[in-house]
Amino acid sequence: MSTLLQAAAEEHEMWAGVNHWVIGGLTLAILLAALGALIAFGGGREHS
Repeated sequence: MSTLLQAAAEEHEMWAGVNHWVIGGLTLAILLAALGALIAFGGGREHS
């Protein structure tokens, strides 16, 4: 049980330097790029 708690404590230190705003911004940028690609590739096609 103590090894599990020690592993959880060490994992928190590994991600301590990552800013949560950077992760959120990168996620938003990826999703907006995917949305833009979807609109760009599907915008010129006519519906069947």
